[in-house]
Amino acid sequence: MHTGSQQASVVGNSLYDQVKEKLEQGLFPQWIQTDPQIFDLEIKNIFGRTWQFLGHESELKKPGDFVTRWMVNDPVLMVKNEQGEIKAFLNSCTHRGTHLCTADFGNRKTFTCPFHGWSFNLDGELIGIVAGNKIYGEAMDKSEWGLRPIPRVESYRGLIFGSLDPNVMPLEEYLGGLKWYWDIFLTRSDGGMEVRGVPHRWVVNTNWKMTLENFGGDPYHVPTSHKSTVELGISPSHPLYSSFGHQVVLEHGHCVNVNVAAPGSSSPPYQGLPEEMWPMFERNLTKEQLEIFKKCTVIVGSCFPSLSFHCPIHGSEGHLHNYLTLRVWRPLGPTKVEIWSWFLIDKSAPEEYKEAAYKGYISSFGPSGTLEQDDTEIWVRVADASKASMARDKQLNYNNLLNYMMGMGKIEPDETFPGPGTAYPTCYVDYAFRGIHKYWFELMAEDLKKIPVQA
Repeated sequence: MHTGSQQASVVGNSLYDQVKEKLEQGLFPQWIQTDPQIFDLEIKNIFGRTWQFLGHESELKKPGDFVTRWMVNDPVLMVKNEQGEIKAFLNSCTHRGTHLCTADFGNRKTFTCPFHGWSFNLDGELIGIVAGNKIYGEAMDKSEWGLRPIPRVESYRGLIFGSLDPNVMPLEEYLGGLKWYWDIFLTRSDGGMEVRGVPHRWVVNTNWKMTLENFGGDPYHVPTSHKSTVELGISPSHPLYSSFGHQVVLEHGHCVNVNVAAPGSSSPPYQGLPEEMWPMFERNLTKEQLEIFKKCTVIVGSCFPSLSFHCPIHGSEGHLHNYLTLRVWRPLGPTKVEIWSWFLIDKSAPEEYKEAAYKGYISSFGPSGTLEQDDTEIWVRVADASKASMARDKQLNYNNLLNYMMGMGKIEPDETFPGPGTAYPTCYVDYAFRGIHKYWFELMAEDLKKIPVQA
């Protein structure tokens, strides 16, 4: 066991050896949180090699609709062309590299560069050059100067992802068992989900791993960080209410927590959605999915590396509703994250329910939300403390190790759980975190071997 009075041992000469040893013990070197060299390697090995969420198909309803997004440092222009196909390009003019379109969303037939006036159509083709024939002559082949497509773009149930790696595994293979849980809210109702409003964005001074973890496997923080919601009557009063349910570890660093009501208490079936929608759920979901959905209060988790999802019963002023919020954690630096937050609701839900659910979402999440402010305060504190000299010591002379040992060797998987993945019969365990760390280490391993501990 690691204690604060022990001096941490380091095995081997490379960071690979050190990190491997500590992860196997359920420990995480604190210096990794804010180290600039590690951050640069994460951008290369993690964000350059996996899938990143770009948006939802309902954001692009008709030809000419577009949204602009980011894949960390790569600006993305996503459009619906005249054939109804969704395409994604590097949002950079091929003439001199100008950031082509700076609007968040809209509808256009063409995109014209503000620098020298080159224009492109909805298929990314270069269609106009100011004084083209006079300055380039007939020899210039416009087809060679179209917008550069994102190497891979695929979608699942309306969720659109992109990857900078042309050889990345297919999206559905990457998602693996996570698809089964997503289908509970993405396919439960006729017509699926739709985005309402536009994604909110704000910047928090923390590390992207902290935010991914917080949604992915940390119901343990809820009674403490969000104590005010209990005092306001929004959350249950049971001191362990967020522990009840299952934490599920999936492949590729993905994870899900399925919460249920505390023993002896009750919650409305199907997360309180209108009873008129129940026949849809019974028609669209499998028996096993329906069993989970009928009893759950919250489904929350993370899709590695930068997408989290939260499908709760929540609200304000005593009125609780169900909805889905999707989160992208866009790293801007070792201690800076731009958060993108989408609100989604069942397309077939009654309009008054949609509006009430959206108001509940706004009061709880986003930069002005009560729960959001609780979380961001803590995330910033973690990053601030992790900048300390003792915390950043790579040789671990100060026992600067974070504890991810909860449930380790004590809580066994529940073999009766009907969903895919390895499910543990409580959400107060760190198995999800250790799954995130395992995949993070797998993607980072080769470069960690090249760095000595003294670096």
